Amino acid sequence: MNTIGKLYTLTSFGESHGEAMGGVIDGCPAGFVLSTDEVQWELDRRRPGQSDLTTERKEEDKVELLSGILEGVTTGMPIGFIVRNRDQRSRDYEEMKDVFRPSHADFTLEKKYGIRDYRGGGRSSAREHVARVVAGAIAKQILRTRGVSVQGYTSQIGHVELDKPYTGLDLSRVDANAVRCPDEKLAGEMEDLIRKVKAEGDSIGGVVSCVIRGIPAGVGEPVFDRFQARLGHYMMGINAAKGFEYGEGFRAAAMRGSEHNDVFTIADGLVKPLTNHAGGILGGITSGEDVYFRVAFKPVATIGREQRTVDLSGKAVLFSAHGRHDPCVVPRAVPVVEAMAAMLVLDMMLEAGRGNF
Repeated sequence: MNTIGKLYTLTSFGESHGEAMGGVIDGCPAGFVLSTDEVQWELDRRRPGQSDLTTERKEEDKVELLSGILEGVTTGMPIGFIVRNRDQRSRDYEEMKDVFRPSHADFTLEKKYGIRDYRGGGRSSAREHVARVVAGAIAKQILRTRGVSVQGYTSQIGHVELDKPYTGLDLSRVDANAVRCPDEKLAGEMEDLIRKVKAEGDSIGGVVSCVIRGIPAGVGEPVFDRFQARLGHYMMGINAAKGFEYGEGFRAAAMRGSEHNDVFTIADGLVKPLTNHAGGILGGITSGEDVYFRVAFKPVATIGREQRTVDLSGKAVLFSAHGRHDPCVVPRAVPVVEAMAAMLVLDMMLEAGRGNF
């Protein structure tokens, strides 16, 4: 399927080396003033070639909004858009045409469809995330009118980890450096590590942390459509995502109930927990507290080092990739994680009838 969402939906199209990427957003509420500049700013955060830590591919990623907006206001009709590809270099992939790159989707796409677009990975390329960022940027603007915000940041690159709770960080500093880490000292260490593995023809993974603030209590269902289940679905649909946890996550496995339980109290006449180990979700339904989570990303599969693999005929070959590839996807994944979270929150708030849209 190329569509995600129930009420606020995105259908995306396009391949990495095709004419354009694009999508159709359906279910967008009418009457909201949209800033195209803000949509473009989010795309600029994701675009390739933004620093020496990313792929050298240069794309302007200028969005063209084609429908569903009249004089800057959403009409409730489908919002169609495209982002044209300008800097494809398909010749770089000729040597990969008949080779299965290790840990890449080449093999599975060939098995499923009997054909694959070898140019930059085609539909399996992270370039498809362009459409998600556009849809997420629009969702973020709408959510802001209801007091909901989504903020992601890089919390780990390889062994370099920011082991502090988000409540103790200045998240306004996220975009102050190329890796999008709010801790300047660790950001420098992360940048040095990415440059090192890039110089070695290798790649490295990491973690994006994210917090959703302002989401009201009562969003989600107690059984199959639990908020965390839907959130995990959106996160694990991102390219290179290998793990998802919310609240204390896997750390909860080592805790006792007396440590993990969030004790309730009355504050300003309202029931409030004293802590938020649960991550803002109880029984699959949002509690009104911050929802915080982490997404782990694997190292990029396409690397410059020589590796053993096989070709379409089953012959063993030695292969090293040429061309332009990210040594680490994490810095550019931050706006993608935010976008997917914003799309999910808007979709589920519409379902729950929360926010008076």
